Amino acid sequence: MEAIGVIRVSTSQQATEGASLDAQARKITAYCDLNGLTLVRIYEEAGISGLTKLAQRCVLNEALDEACRRKCALVVFSLSRLSRSLTDSIGILERIQKAGAELISLSEKIDTTCASGKLVTNMLMLLQNFEVEQLKERVTVTMSCLRKSQKRISRHIPYGYSLSENGEDLVENPSERAAIERMKTLRTSGQSLWAIAGALESIPTKTGAKWSATVIRGILNREAKLAA
Repeated sequence: MEAIGVIRVSTSQQATEGASLDAQARKITAYCDLNGLTLVRIYEEAGISGLTKLAQRCVLNEALDEACRRKCALVVFSLSRLSRSLTDSIGILERIQKAGAELISLSEKIDTTCASGKLVTNMLMLLQNFEVEQLKERVTVTMSCLRKSQKRISRHIPYGYSLSENGEDLVENPSERAAIERMKTLRTSGQSLWAIAGALESIPTKTGAKWSATVIRGILNREAKLAA
């Protein structure tokens, strides 16, 4: 049986450390040799996040096309190397199965040539998605805590604040806070975002650009989250 390999890392550091591209390629090659699979080609994705939409992953799509055309095995080091999106992972698995091809993941010891392998694959994809969603929740909570404690969370200083001398804490900017209070008052009175932008023409923005409905909406939404 023929096999197509897919290897991926999301950062330049991973390209040389841990499950590097070379390490993944060696393991896939060794597996194919030991199990009598003819390795046709290994497709390489460097610097591609597993959360990147499948439609934007040209290399993976080429690998899938060839595996489906040859009706051979698509071999990956782990399911996470294939995708970290549950929707895309299920779509990939269905595409492979409909074409009469197979999926083999070395880390999870999965081989979809049998029913139990297909069941385990689906379960692991669900667990993987759960892990990703948990990570997103932790990041959201952390960012919220940093905002409420007035800590800097990016290189951009939010409107209404200035950076303190320690380069980490945020302190209120009186003139900008006054502008925000005016935004809130105008919005409460029923003014549209564009009308508020016009009313603030004489007040400079953080970047020097003109006020826009999008910028004002972002500031008001942030203030609402901080007040919650």
